[in-house]
Amino acid sequence: MRKLCLAAMLAVCAPLPGQVQVKQADHKVEITINGQPCSTFVYTPEAMKPYLYPLRAADGTIITRGFPMQNVPGESTDHRHHRGLWFAHSNVNGFDFWNNEPTYKKTNMGTIAVLRISKLKSGKKSGEIDAEMEWREPGGTPLLHESRKMVFTADGEQRVLDFDILLKALKPVTFGDDKDGVFGMRLAPWLEAPGQKGQPTEPKRTLVMTNAEGAHGEKQVWGKRSNWVDFSGETGGKQLGVAIFDNPDNPRHPTYWHARDYGLFAANIFGVKSFTGDKSQDGSLQLKPGETLHFRYRVVIHPGSAQQAKIADQYASYAH
Repeated sequence: MRKLCLAAMLAVCAPLPGQVQVKQADHKVEITINGQPCSTFVYTPEAMKPYLYPLRAADGTIITRGFPMQNVPGESTDHRHHRGLWFAHSNVNGFDFWNNEPTYKKTNMGTIAVLRISKLKSGKKSGEIDAEMEWREPGGTPLLHESRKMVFTADGEQRVLDFDILLKALKPVTFGDDKDGVFGMRLAPWLEAPGQKGQPTEPKRTLVMTNAEGAHGEKQVWGKRSNWVDFSGETGGKQLGVAIFDNPDNPRHPTYWHARDYGLFAANIFGVKSFTGDKSQDGSLQLKPGETLHFRYRVVIHPGSAQQAKIADQYASYAH
């Protein structure tokens, strides 16, 4: 009888199949799937913008770089402002919300502050985090209000993350034409291309970068417009990848891509002059007080290559 009772208790306590749980902690929200870590939404005081870190594949493999949150052997230590996955821009009324770190000696760094977590929802297949934020000038004056909804879905051997981001201008705002923006992540070393300057020899760099048009590598993908881009590579004897989908209803769809061989992976509609090399172009965008800008993205962490994961088909389903 005692064994039966113990078994019943364990059954109640054990995570349900596909269960996604979101749990509030100190200046962070932890996301688990089937009782295993998936990611953490971090907004600690030393971070000048919130971020998700780490991002894990369904088998637990971490796909994001550890630095500067952790020092991991074999990782590069450039661009310490590249923390996990984030949303920001380097030129908003001249203030930099992208290249912002407390250790940087710059006077124009803005801060994205989380005002409150407005919703936490766990579920059998997906979990949700809603957050309200302010984009603030160096002196603390708010420029933008941001409402962000993040949904984490257990999809078999995949992890699917959906982002719904609404920016509202609190004063006249200009998003400047700059390549450093906006929806980005910094990936683990095995998702870098080989041959980067100063790159450690281990772990092996195996990046295959692909976009919706079938182009490969930074030279063909960076600065081009596309519905989606995928980074895949090999680690521990297996192939894994991650794709970002640009929603068809996003402003200026399809987005330009700030996708680098060294592991930076970002979608950016503003950096037109930088991406095209045409100085007559202007990718800036203005908002009057009260006007809004709405972005939606999907991140798919998958086994195999982009082709094996049928990323093109997945995007077609997402877009419709």
